[in-house]
Amino acid sequence: MSKKTVIMGVGNLLLCDEGIGVHASQEIAKWDLPEHVSVFDAGTLGLLSAPLFVNADTLIFIDSVEAQGEPGTVFRFSKEDIMLDRFPMKLSPHQIGVQDTLLISELRGECPSTIIFYGIIPSSYEANLELTPPCQKALAEVLEEIKKIIFE
Repeated sequence: MSKKTVIMGVGNLLLCDEGIGVHASQEIAKWDLPEHVSVFDAGTLGLLSAPLFVNADTLIFIDSVEAQGEPGTVFRFSKEDIMLDRFPMKLSPHQIGVQDTLLISELRGECPSTIIFYGIIPSSYEANLELTPPCQKALAEVLEEIKKIIFE
């Protein structure tokens, strides 16, 4: 993979598993990343995150996801799965952020052609800076997958 890749961690670090994307971006930032790969802690920027991935070929983002299943379950969605104009649904607590931002970027011709969204079902939204054990395990799995994508 040699085209521009952007990795964004989304979430609120103060609310336990809601911050899983931020934890992911903090870990990935420690890696010796290839020159074409950038990582951002997008926090709860929402629509303000669009400039982070303009002109990227690939966008990988990580966030908690509202879905049926056990805490720590990892979902991997593609661009086709998550575009608001194709399949409107609430994927994460950042409804005004992820899908709306991607749709606006698509309409402006600035949306990455490849999008990978890792969504992890949270166990807790309590005020806490640490992830719960199920989400710690899920994060480790997601980080291994991302390593394979960017280093192989």
